[in-house]
Amino acid sequence: MTTTSSTAASSGSSILTALSANNGIDTSALVTSLVSATYDTKTAAITTKETTNTAKISSLATLSNGIDAFATALTSLISGGTLATQPSSSNSSVLTATAKSGAQIGSLSAQLVVRQVAQAQSLVSGYYASSATAVGTGKLTIASSGGSLDITIDSSNNTLAGIARAINASGAGVTAAVVTDANGARLTLKGPTGAANAFTITPAPGSDSGLSALAYGASGMSVSGSAVVSPTLSDAMTAAVGQGSYTLTVGGSSQTLTIDSSNDNLTGMADAINGAGLGLTATIVTDSSGSRLSITDGSGNAPSFTLAPGSDAQSTAARFTYPVTANGMTQAQAAQDAIVRIDGVDITRSSNTIDDLIDGVTLKLASASPNETISLGATRPTDAIKQAVSDYVAAYNELKAQIDTATASSTTDADGNVTTGPLYNNSAIRQMMKQLSQLTSTVLNTSGGPRTLAEIGVKTNRDGTLSLDSTVLANQFATYPDAVEAMFNPTQHSSSSLIKITSAMGAAKPGTYQLSDIVAQTSTTSLSGTIAGVAGITTGGSLFASSSSKASGLVIQADGDVASATITVDIGLGGALQAIRDSLRASGGVLDTLSTSLTTEKNDLADQLTNLTTASETYRDRLTTQFSAMSTRVAAYKATQSYLEQQIAVWTKSDS
Repeated sequence: MTTTSSTAASSGSSILTALSANNGIDTSALVTSLVSATYDTKTAAITTKETTNTAKISSLATLSNGIDAFATALTSLISGGTLATQPSSSNSSVLTATAKSGAQIGSLSAQLVVRQVAQAQSLVSGYYASSATAVGTGKLTIASSGGSLDITIDSSNNTLAGIARAINASGAGVTAAVVTDANGARLTLKGPTGAANAFTITPAPGSDSGLSALAYGASGMSVSGSAVVSPTLSDAMTAAVGQGSYTLTVGGSSQTLTIDSSNDNLTGMADAINGAGLGLTATIVTDSSGSRLSITDGSGNAPSFTLAPGSDAQSTAARFTYPVTANGMTQAQAAQDAIVRIDGVDITRSSNTIDDLIDGVTLKLASASPNETISLGATRPTDAIKQAVSDYVAAYNELKAQIDTATASSTTDADGNVTTGPLYNNSAIRQMMKQLSQLTSTVLNTSGGPRTLAEIGVKTNRDGTLSLDSTVLANQFATYPDAVEAMFNPTQHSSSSLIKITSAMGAAKPGTYQLSDIVAQTSTTSLSGTIAGVAGITTGGSLFASSSSKASGLVIQADGDVASATITVDIGLGGALQAIRDSLRASGGVLDTLSTSLTTEKNDLADQLTNLTTASETYRDRLTTQFSAMSTRVAAYKATQSYLEQQIAVWTKSDS
């Protein structure tokens, strides 16, 4: 549009200049003067408003960024644990410890012995030529205390690499990898840490013999005295053995046994073996541990036979295989639990990260040292707290200086002109400053001792800036270390040791919430109780505060029945500052509203300037047209005048 207007103005100017040569009037200058007289003042007024609007937007952005930097710096200190008491270990190469968010561990003192670290079971296969070497097809069954899972191996994934991918994609909880060195490629398997996570891998009945090279810990029947016995099942009649066909071979004779829904139990299996007529006797042996199948041949020695589930048999049928498939993989490391001795008592855990042994502390075991006592203590963040308070005061004063400049009633610009600040007398900025100034008197801790910044030495001066009385801060921190620390760190705690708060820090709004009639979960009762006067909602062993409750977001667990308890949630200075920032910048907040208003004004002014430019160009074109017509008439009049003057001269000459 600018190019078009400029071109039009240039063309009009050329026409007017040409016309001026004929009529003696500088119509180009005249048109320009008329347009300027009509529109320059209006344009200047809008441009001035645009300059003011831009200054306001820039100033608002500076203040908004200042608040962000203020809040972010403090939040980083808090989230990094710099302002919280941290546990210390006498030997970090054996054990390290970290404080949970919001935990108060100033009195931490514990003696521990790391007798054993948790390990994951790992297996390794024999060597293959490469990861692309075909191994076999069929099914591999990975089983642990948590259950079993069948993995199908076919022509699409029967290589070493394909089997690794299939295991990883199966969700069995075992990680597979192919490791290659100068001797070839090997398959490695690794489970989670903990004794309960030990696993076996066995080819399912009917699988290619090649998969046997990947077997480890195959289950099946075993020799016990003069009998071959099966694994123990819970009941002879109700526990399933596994439907499908089984091949029973004694000497050179074989019979196929069929187990279906009518005889899928130990009794049915015993009847099928006895009915095969191969000289074996199967009986059921029952004791306190359950029932198992016992097979003899009357010789007084363990019988010699094979029992092999067919390819149609269910995976559980592998428990009745005899003899058992030999291990093809080698166990490089056995699964085991971590064992930590505390107060003379051995505690076992499946992981080396332990967060339920010491309240408020997460332990990480690095190595076993059974003959060494590790001491845990607490290190107070004395210097960090003092520096944080000092930095807070400095950052606040810097932000206030920016606000003062933006809202000054009289300021001198770079050219020496005296003017007001771009956000002078702005109600939104006044509201923002009011909220920030109230931080010194905001209650940040409700657990006793000093509760506000003012009480630990942060004073508000007459000009609105802050100053720090370091002596007051030092005395308060020495007397009430937990209270001062809590003012900077979000905390949540229960008055009852039987109540564990499991909701994330900040999930519930700050405040004090009453618990009543808490009934702990047992084998016969469900967890129940009231939180903040409203019945809680029980899910998965946790009690959730109702969404209609003021404690919404709070989640607890109970280790015992509690008639009454109090939950206290404090957000600390970082949370309070974050809350102010969020409220100011939230949709409909004062800064959001001001920003929207300034942006709308900016767009309106741009539209006004565009419309004014269009109107001035239209006016210029209209004047150009009018003066063109005038010049044409003047030229005609001059031509007529010249003709008449010539005629008069002729007449006068002839008369003489």
